[in-house]
Amino acid sequence: MRERVREILAREQAGGEVEVRGWLRTARHAKGRSFLEVSDGSCFAGLQAVVEPEIANFEAVRGLRNGCAVVVAGELVASPGGEQRFELQATRVEIVGEVGDDYALQKKRHSFEFLREIAHLRPRTNTIGAVLRVRNAASRAIHDFFQERGFLYLHSPVITASDAEGAGELFRVTTLDPGDPPRDASGAVDHGEDFFGRQAFLTVSGQLEAEIAALALTDVYTFGPTFRAENSHTSRHLAEFWMVEPEMAFCELDGDVEVAEAFLKAVIGAVLEACPDDMAFFEKRIAPGVIETLEHVVETPFERLTYSEAVEILQRSGRDFEFPVEWGVDLQSEHERYLAEEHIGRPVVVTDYPAAIKAFYMYLNDDERTVRAMDVLVPKVGEIIGGSQREHRLDVLTRRIQAAGLDLAEYWWYLDLRRHGSVPHAGFGLGFERLVQFVTGVANIREAIPFPRVPGYADF
Repeated sequence: MRERVREILAREQAGGEVEVRGWLRTARHAKGRSFLEVSDGSCFAGLQAVVEPEIANFEAVRGLRNGCAVVVAGELVASPGGEQRFELQATRVEIVGEVGDDYALQKKRHSFEFLREIAHLRPRTNTIGAVLRVRNAASRAIHDFFQERGFLYLHSPVITASDAEGAGELFRVTTLDPGDPPRDASGAVDHGEDFFGRQAFLTVSGQLEAEIAALALTDVYTFGPTFRAENSHTSRHLAEFWMVEPEMAFCELDGDVEVAEAFLKAVIGAVLEACPDDMAFFEKRIAPGVIETLEHVVETPFERLTYSEAVEILQRSGRDFEFPVEWGVDLQSEHERYLAEEHIGRPVVVTDYPAAIKAFYMYLNDDERTVRAMDVLVPKVGEIIGGSQREHRLDVLTRRIQAAGLDLAEYWWYLDLRRHGSVPHAGFGLGFERLVQFVTGVANIREAIPFPRVPGYADF
């Protein structure tokens, strides 16, 4: 059975025969021997193999360069160098796959913009390889957190007929011929002839379906892809991204905030424990201070402010923000980061936002001006979690849907839940890539996902 590099490097002592399979991160050819660093992606480090002239195919080995795929067998010995504990004294080198002269990943630093153009190769780089290992560790930690607390994992649909956010930024799903669609008597496109017999879209959220399940199973969560047809070119937005959305019955806003804080602390703590080498790389090369920031998040309680208090703080700050601050206007990233980074110095939970700037499904407070919404703001990123207590009162929800200009008939089932065994319930959503961006310190969210989807770009 083959061993991964991670397992070999974790051994307590050298000795014994091992075999590694992977790709050459570096290939150095000295006068009397060759040094091959083999990486299989299992950890940040590679395993150095020393190849002597006694190897049968030594001359072929001398032609190897970074990117080549190899199988190397030999004895694991203590390394005389200070950078690693072990190295492999090779007795056999099998060349599995060579690289062409046009191999794009040369032994130099490449810009992230260039690497996006070769997304089929960029996982082999130190940065993206480390990002993908962090994504894996965070994904596992997310499932562990909810499973240990009795939540059930719900697979919500990717294709839907409803706009959960009410923003209209939807990708349409259709089989109609765009050049010659069927039309009704008025000349409009006849969506009744489409595959689903109506307009359908890629989901923007699994929340509404999670509410269905929570009102039968109490605590559930979804973790899957979501889509926004928002023509945004910022470093914080993607057209396709992954969302984590728990939903809890018999839960109000305070309980929602408590779970969100515990969740964020647990996931970040798990990544720090599982990926020390990768995090050391991010600390050294990408975002100095990131580990201290994350440890601070894990170890300190989150601050809590109402939206009104946050607006007052921002107005008194004396800062000349690009976007003016006034009550009733949504907070921008610069406002969120000021609160978390400068004013408080740690994560902040802002609650009770104006109803006019929040979704129809959020619980309306007695003042009729604000809703029981909450956003978790963290340094460097701003909003990382958004959630609310859901409106479980039929009459209020009906009024809110109508005020949002939405068709009640489209939400008949959502209203029906409020007629049959309705209870207070709450939940939140976390954009997974924003979490990965925060943990790794990468400046652009396009480096936080293997294959970014943004306006004008859907390659690979």
